Amino acid sequence: MYVLNFVKMRGFTSAVILFRQLNKGINRSKLTECLPRYSRSYAVIPPPRNSEEKALLAAMLRVDHAGEYGANRIYAGQMAVLGRSQSGPLIQHMWDQEKRHLQKFNEILAENRVRPTALLPIWNVAGFMLGASSALLGKAGAMACTVAVEESISEHYNSQIRALMELDPEGYRGLLQIIKEFRDEEMEHHDTGLDQEAESLPGYQLVKTAIQLGCKAAIYLSERV
Repeated sequence: MYVLNFVKMRGFTSAVILFRQLNKGINRSKLTECLPRYSRSYAVIPPPRNSEEKALLAAMLRVDHAGEYGANRIYAGQMAVLGRSQSGPLIQHMWDQEKRHLQKFNEILAENRVRPTALLPIWNVAGFMLGASSALLGKAGAMACTVAVEESISEHYNSQIRALMELDPEGYRGLLQIIKEFRDEEMEHHDTGLDQEAESLPGYQLVKTAIQLGCKAAIYLSERV
């Protein structure tokens, strides 16, 4: 049955190559090259085809996980200050979505045996402090922070989407779907921040620029460390 399916899928010539390699006792890694890449069993991400692609994916997943981890800590800091205010339920709603994002990337890292960034202890403290300090400026401060961070994350996700589309849109369809979904929710948070008068914060543009510079530095480091 397997032979018939293989011949139908790949053609007689590929089947002959497969059988010749079986007869020669070729190792499994070479044998799987004859099979379609997408016939393999995987949860979200197919096995990388070479070391360069493996390194690219590891950096991509590591920084996405770090970003969602940092966002969780920011919202935790905001809730510590504004949790009992009128803004509390809205911040909690956005935090709940970030928790789901982080859980998904926890699963993907484990499935693909990618280590998280070694800088998580730093992002743990820095994220909470950023969230709490912005919330101490009031609702406008917290929302200005949200706008700055979510805009940075959304732009980063967009760059990853373009890279994956160029690399292999069919093979990475599952990962693309996840990133697009999370990107859209990050943009919702961004738009919510603007609707909640983030721009009314005195020195808004300066605060936003400073936070986004920090985000860019965190992205650069998390991909590499």
